[in-house]
Amino acid sequence: MLNIFAKGVYFKKPTTLLNSPIEVMPTPQKVFIPFLQHKGEPAIPIVKPGDTVRIGMKIGEPANGVSSAIHSSVSGKVLEIKPLPHPFAGRALCCIIESDSSENWERNFIDTDYHSLEKEELLKRIKDAGIVGLGGGGFPTDIKIFEGMKGRVKILIINCCESEPNLCADYRTIIEYPQCVIEGARIIQKILDAPEMIFAVSGVYKDIIKVLKKDDIIVKVFPPIFPQGSERLLMKEILKRRLQPSELPVDYGAIVQNASTCYAVYQAVKYNKPLIERIITVTGDGIQNEKNILAKIGTPVDEIIKFCGGLKKPVKKIIFGGLMTGIAQFSFHVPIIKPINGIVFQSSIDEEILNECTRCGFCIDVCPMDLLPQIMYRFIKENDIEEAFDYGLNECIECGCCAYVCPSNIPLVHYFKSARIKSSNG
Repeated sequence: MLNIFAKGVYFKKPTTLLNSPIEVMPTPQKVFIPFLQHKGEPAIPIVKPGDTVRIGMKIGEPANGVSSAIHSSVSGKVLEIKPLPHPFAGRALCCIIESDSSENWERNFIDTDYHSLEKEELLKRIKDAGIVGLGGGGFPTDIKIFEGMKGRVKILIINCCESEPNLCADYRTIIEYPQCVIEGARIIQKILDAPEMIFAVSGVYKDIIKVLKKDDIIVKVFPPIFPQGSERLLMKEILKRRLQPSELPVDYGAIVQNASTCYAVYQAVKYNKPLIERIITVTGDGIQNEKNILAKIGTPVDEIIKFCGGLKKPVKKIIFGGLMTGIAQFSFHVPIIKPINGIVFQSSIDEEILNECTRCGFCIDVCPMDLLPQIMYRFIKENDIEEAFDYGLNECIECGCCAYVCPSNIPLVHYFKSARIKSSNG
């Protein structure tokens, strides 16, 4: 599926999954909804055990600072609120809700003529819906847009490049709901008052390019090279700006939003629908049927396994996200949360022997940030973290390309992450 190429890794998309329409999962008997589904602070619970909730009802208020609202994805009864396994945090406070299998919504869909709404009202609807970045980052969308409103945003970049080579959730979203994605992007553009909007699309998505160009959308086509979907690389290619570690796109008059996030924004603004479900690619050699699914937030992994026909054979690794940057899970009961765009089930893992660095330079060839991974690794091994930072450790985007091509099987990203953590802890 992947071929090595300079400054990243070229890949071929999984044709079967690209052509697989989104399937709607049935409502699970129980959902496990964490109050932490975003960058920043967990939401504050506003329900208690025994409470009756409806679909779309707010169950968690945003905390002070960076945070986002949490809503119930089912109608039913709150059983417990307690710490449970979490995809990223290990364990986190979670709301367990038993579904009553009804379609009892907290609010009605309202089909708003949003074109006449003021910017502040549009932003409020995005905030109230608990929209966060759905490309994997999970940063609260209302906060990101609000920061853009403070200055003059010249360009809005819609990221359609997909975050991982083996995922196609964004692709299916755009193919099946193109006008919703486009209108969601235009809503964000209106709030920001951005004069220019560009859709960044992978060159393998030729049908998406045709759809967008029919709507007079400006499209920037990128080679199918991982990690081209990185926000910093988009800035580098589109605005010819290399961001420093402390800088953000907004510092140069740009905002980047994911295509699936735009779809969620459209749903929130037009229909008053909170973010209670998301489209996910289920893939890997361990699952019986690879699919693109629409799953309720809080659905545990074991329910998804059942929906996809079960496991082919015992699974050695479950990864939330993609093969390159995803996070391995330790439980079949970990739930789906907002930023999750894919699940990989691996039954066969090569037993790789770790060898010494041969200084072949392959890691340097593929580094999209033009860093020197082998030099940074050497200094980290020598416990000279300061020198590793001098060679750009803080600019590493942890894409995993260097580790993927390393013939010595050195887990370079692990060393880089550990060094950063060690430095931040003093």
